[in-house]
Amino acid sequence: MKRPTKEEVEREIAALDGVEAPALRLRWRELYRRDPPPRIRAGLLRRGIAYQLQVLAFGGLKPQTIRLLRKLAAEFRASRQVIADGNVEPATVPARAASVRRTLSPGTQLYREWNGTTEIVEVSADGFVWRGKRYRTLSAVAVAITGTKWSGPKFFGLTKTSDDIGLAPRSRRRPPWEASDAEVTAP
Repeated sequence: MKRPTKEEVEREIAALDGVEAPALRLRWRELYRRDPPPRIRAGLLRRGIAYQLQVLAFGGLKPQTIRLLRKLAAEFRASRQVIADGNVEPATVPARAASVRRTLSPGTQLYREWNGTTEIVEVSADGFVWRGKRYRTLSAVAVAITGTKWSGPKFFGLTKTSDDIGLAPRSRRRPPWEASDAEVTAP
């Protein structure tokens, strides 16, 4: 099968708007080499076909991204199962921030103010450069700047906490019979 050009992909995706569900199901079978899921709506068929056309033309997701998506889906299913089993209320399920490793392109500059000085670190193809010296990891740069052990991504603000992405903090509601001493009142 010949790899389609960008223009061919754009034309075919635009043409999907006028296609009825039976024809969409046929095109799905051609692209995915299997039947579409039963009871799938035409809009979702169009999106799936458009995605697969782009994959064929330009390539798919990186294996690292696929692994991350599978991990997140498994965590989501597990938390939903805990809720469904009635073991915990939805608000008390621990929220997890996605452990997404950001990829920094060479030439990117990271800024951090430390002790009144703005420190600038440049991302290179083989590591990081700070004050003309090359470091293999961002954590090594953070240690050089502060003189103490630091997580480089955390020091430069590249990690997100549950607060940053709007998730509820981890908490545990106590049942009434587990009141602390301060909460117990004498009769």
